[in-house]
Amino acid sequence: MRQFIVSGHDVPTTPDFSLSDLAGGAGRLDVLCRCVSSAFFLSHAIREDVRAYLVLADEFTLRFEGRELRRLNPDERSTAALVRNALEEREEAIGHMEVEASPGVYLSRRGFEPILERAAEDGTVVQLHEDGDPVVEVEPPEDPVFVLSDHHDFTVHEADLLDERADARVRLGPERLHANHAITVAHNWLDTEGYRRY
Repeated sequence: MRQFIVSGHDVPTTPDFSLSDLAGGAGRLDVLCRCVSSAFFLSHAIREDVRAYLVLADEFTLRFEGRELRRLNPDERSTAALVRNALEEREEAIGHMEVEASPGVYLSRRGFEPILERAAEDGTVVQLHEDGDPVVEVEPPEDPVFVLSDHHDFTVHEADLLDERADARVRLGPERLHANHAITVAHNWLDTEGYRRY
């Protein structure tokens, strides 16, 4: 299982946002939607062995399950509609109990820390960071949990948690990448067994 945790710092936690203004009025929800697409889509297929978490303003979390996903399309607007539909069910998410908003999409009232702890139970936590070890020098983990931030740096609290819990801190190349591009490169690293198999 490959897992991705993306922390969205400015995104809305209510469904009151326009699908026509994802980059502005929706707090860069466009970034998170592109991350979902990068996590799951292949050409004419979906990666079923992937789980993605979108942490919304450290208040709510959306969990996407590749084996169960339906109605996911590779455009930002339709993914944002899945997010908005999930947030319309926010009153049904009680504590850490999830509500299934649509097939393969679950909403819970959990922030970054409990999601990181939960994901770490199932895999190796890998923080993607520009100051990390070059990925070519790191052996790909069996069940990685990649942790990324949106267009902002990790908060101090998030960085402290990752300092405590991350098993590895890697950089994917010499240049800073957008979060969704980093997900694509991370997939390629794993698909090629560390760039050794093509």
